[in-house]
Amino acid sequence: MQSEGSITVYLQRLREGDRDAARVLWDRYFRRLVGLARDRLRGFPDGHDAAEDVALSAFDSVYRRAELGQYERLDDRGNLWSLLFVVTVRKAIDHARREVRRPDHVGRISGLADLDENAVAGVLGSEPTPELAAQVADECRRLLDLLRDSSLRSVALLKMEGYTNREIAGKLGVVEETIERKLKRIRKAWAAEVQP
Repeated sequence: MQSEGSITVYLQRLREGDRDAARVLWDRYFRRLVGLARDRLRGFPDGHDAAEDVALSAFDSVYRRAELGQYERLDDRGNLWSLLFVVTVRKAIDHARREVRRPDHVGRISGLADLDENAVAGVLGSEPTPELAAQVADECRRLLDLLRDSSLRSVALLKMEGYTNREIAGKLGVVEETIERKLKRIRKAWAAEVQP
């Protein structure tokens, strides 16, 4: 089994253009991305097959932009999964938009909350849809509920809000090493829940 810091190491190597690191991350996340895309494309005639294309495109986009240094905060598994999640959902929505615009599109969409063309066009704005926000909130609540210790929940919430370990330590009045230990405990508690 890889150490808790392995994703961080692979992300650093990914930013340096290491294709082996990209392959490890691909192996770790691709099936989850396909499942996420498949869920978003449920009801589309090609949804099952298109899900792999969407996941591939999402991973490729993140890889290429990371290699160019365009993600400053891409430094741990939480940031990586959040980024892959958003990119995959948006690419699934792009795919749905193309399907809806096809002249041979027939019938009602039973995926993406039955969005019509105009609704799908509005989804890709800078704000997440209420459905996506609700799904992310539900997932966050579910993961936080796995943490029985309130101090672990506090650290996890602050990390989700984008604070650095040093900032979290300052807010909680502890040393940074304490935050790192708590994050390891959080990762261990979540490992079975979030890893493929």
